Amino acid sequence: MSKKQRKCAHAVSEETNNFSLNVRRTAVSLAVAAALPGAMLAPQAAVAQDNDEEVIEEIITTGYRSSLMNSISAKRNASSIVESISAEDIGKLPDASIGESLARLPGLAAQRFDGRANKISIRGLAPDFTTTMLNGRELVSSDNNRAVEYDQFPSELITGATVYKTPDATLTAQAVGGTVDMQTIRPLNYKEPILAVGLRGELNDEGKLNSDTNDQGYRANVAWIGQNDEGSLGWAVGYSRMEQPIQEQYIHFWGYSDVTDADDQSGQFVDGIKPYVKSNELTRDGVLGVLEFAPTDELRARFDVFYSKFADDQTLRGAEIAGYTAGGRDIVSVDGTLVTQGTWNDLYTQNRNDFSDRDVETRALGFNVVYDTDDWSYEADLSWSDAERDYTANELYISDGRGQSGSPNDYTYTLGVGNGVILDTMADFSDPSIWSLGDNLGWGGPLCTEALGWQCDSQDGFRNTETSSDDMTAIKLSAERMLDDAWITSVEFGMRYAAREKGHTRRGEWLTLNDYPDLVSIPSQYILGSTSLDFAGLGNIISFDSRAIANSGIYYESPESLVAQATNTWSIDEDVFNFYIMANFETENWSGNYGAQVVYTDQSSTGTQAGTTSEGVEYNLVTLGTDFWELLPSLNASYHINDDMKLRFGVARILARPRMEEMRASSEFSFNEQNIDETDLEDSPWGGNGGNPFLEPWMAWQFDVSLETYFGNAGYAALSVYHKELENYVYNKQVLIDFSGVDLPEIIDPVLDQGFVSAPDNGEGGWIRGVELSASLPFDLFSDGLRDFGVFLSASYTDSEVQETPDSPKLELPGLSKTVLNGTIYYENEAGFSARVSARHRDEYLAEAFAIGLSRQLTTAKAETIVDAQISWDVSDIWVDGLTFYLQGSNLTNEPFIQYLDGDSRKFRNYHTYGTSYMLGFNYRR
Repeated sequence: MSKKQRKCAHAVSEETNNFSLNVRRTAVSLAVAAALPGAMLAPQAAVAQDNDEEVIEEIITTGYRSSLMNSISAKRNASSIVESISAEDIGKLPDASIGESLARLPGLAAQRFDGRANKISIRGLAPDFTTTMLNGRELVSSDNNRAVEYDQFPSELITGATVYKTPDATLTAQAVGGTVDMQTIRPLNYKEPILAVGLRGELNDEGKLNSDTNDQGYRANVAWIGQNDEGSLGWAVGYSRMEQPIQEQYIHFWGYSDVTDADDQSGQFVDGIKPYVKSNELTRDGVLGVLEFAPTDELRARFDVFYSKFADDQTLRGAEIAGYTAGGRDIVSVDGTLVTQGTWNDLYTQNRNDFSDRDVETRALGFNVVYDTDDWSYEADLSWSDAERDYTANELYISDGRGQSGSPNDYTYTLGVGNGVILDTMADFSDPSIWSLGDNLGWGGPLCTEALGWQCDSQDGFRNTETSSDDMTAIKLSAERMLDDAWITSVEFGMRYAAREKGHTRRGEWLTLNDYPDLVSIPSQYILGSTSLDFAGLGNIISFDSRAIANSGIYYESPESLVAQATNTWSIDEDVFNFYIMANFETENWSGNYGAQVVYTDQSSTGTQAGTTSEGVEYNLVTLGTDFWELLPSLNASYHINDDMKLRFGVARILARPRMEEMRASSEFSFNEQNIDETDLEDSPWGGNGGNPFLEPWMAWQFDVSLETYFGNAGYAALSVYHKELENYVYNKQVLIDFSGVDLPEIIDPVLDQGFVSAPDNGEGGWIRGVELSASLPFDLFSDGLRDFGVFLSASYTDSEVQETPDSPKLELPGLSKTVLNGTIYYENEAGFSARVSARHRDEYLAEAFAIGLSRQLTTAKAETIVDAQISWDVSDIWVDGLTFYLQGSNLTNEPFIQYLDGDSRKFRNYHTYGTSYMLGFNYRR
């Protein structure tokens, strides 16, 4: 598809989102359908007649069916293998969030975070292997790495999205998984001014799990689109606000250890359990502005701005069942090697009243200008994208005595029931006369000595703080030459330069009571109503306003680790040049493109090498990096078997840049003064762990074949197979690092200045392969009496195999679910009533979970199936023109999100339930 055709493809049916088709397709209509993307056809009424002047019936559809038909048309007319979603109308994507809409596409899956679909995996690859664009421009991420968090983008301000599963040479933001391009309003695609308003109330059926939080919220949006009389100047402004409650029951399992009890029974015993209720109060404000100018048919210019501010205030209350404090353990029941029921004797417990605050700001600016002549098209695009995140997690501890001066209790746990576990104990967690502020579990703290051991109890709370910033400026210049060649229709060439800088800091701080070692009674003015932990068998626990107490001045702060604070501060700089050339071709039965992209990358990282010697903490600030070239050829070809069936082929060499934190120059070194005279690197006094600023991208060859057939008004079926041959694989290994810059005390003079550090490196590679099947079946194919019904189905199976070294065991890729299923059954009648039920399923996969502090740990996420439903009623014909009412339910079956360890689904790591959310409201368009 040429550049001019792609411009048309983006002109989605924004004026009405009605899709019109002729019942009897003439040769003329087929030619038009082949030449123009269906998104351009969508707003137009079918009024053509054939040469015999037969009357052609016009069918106009709206709502979900219109959204589905526009998406199918975009898929059909794309030159690459793509998937697409389209808004039903302004502010009306089919789902509550862009992430949930994307997760319904064939081969895509979402990872839930606090109940939200905030990251997307494509074809089994983790979210870091997906690149995201807004209006064709690459976006930065508020995450620690590269994965864009889709909950930052209000669905009300997004008109659609295209997922590129195969790249062409002009796609400069490609990835091994795929590329998502979200689109916003283009005002000159509308013929008249439009005002769109929406309001929906939201309720979570879990109620207020924490009494000082909300279980009700709302979503509101407004958009205004206008044009001048000549149609040469258009503008659009949009605003969206969301206040969303998420109520969660959450149980965290510390881990499992081998235990033999007094009766000589053995098994893996739970190390500890932390049941919580967690309340998230999300607030998001989104603003969109677009100015479009087309003074002539040859010249078009567009300026757009997007801004999102996202706040997530989280309240957590629960108990810390610390198994290591138990005086003994009794095994009650063993299943294989796992103790499924056991008792801790004389165990000390701690109440927890925690909170966290996460604030994110995302900005994107872009300016695009296109000038066309008869034979040439020139384009310039300038863009800037920025994301900033501040995250603070606070822990406040409540105990019934310092050290072992409190009252221990017996606890019996039973695995595999309720929310993963039920606890049985006589302990009373609700009496404020028993519980006071302070530590009884010996977490550590600033006043520790070796003699105190686990009795070191000066940590009465803890604060983790993390900040991240990501900034990218880019310019893209391109041109296209139209040709009269027999089969090459045009040639495109261009370049793009992007400068990106990501910064990250993380630190931990102990909170110690000013009155330490005394405990402090909870001030009565801060005590709240009790919080129920009945779901874990613990009854009510005492609750207080933890934010107010944390800010009351009763604690003092001490840095947890100067070394960790230094090594967790780093920045990454990337300068990337893309040069490309691509030819578009078309014959009687073939169409497509072939070309190549050359990529030059100059990357560097600034960080600190830090460690502890006998003389104290030593630091060395370093800036390290590398540069490299890569050649990325590509081919997309479609064979048109007939007017309604095509066979697609795609071949490309693709690139995905490593995770940002893996590229950091920071490292924490260890120094063994006993080895200062060693000359063998294997016995070097230097060691440690860190990042690798010399890390190069994941590279792969990708091969795709897709057979597609289209039928009826909104019918299609597609079968795709693909294979990705990975040239390398990033894994941790022992990497040789130079420590000559570390300023050691004069009395320490090692022979060697180098040592091995555990750091990411490029490994051997592997493969990913899979098959995808998708179909849209309007039921009028089977009976005219079922014309109001339809179904959309997709299924994919993906497998993978990677090796770190030729001799290492074969592994699966993180984030890969072998089976992903999606389905939606819908009903829409001419009276404006619509209903649909959707389900999405993904198999188990390797997923990240928070470990100690804000570090990450790989776990296995259990298979899950999410069911949503929506009904709507457009009352334009009987009451108010342009008014539609909605009722929507999300997570109707309250599907838990479960992570487990060691490949054993009984060994829970985290068990989350989020309840069901309901939304009721309206959309109005004039």
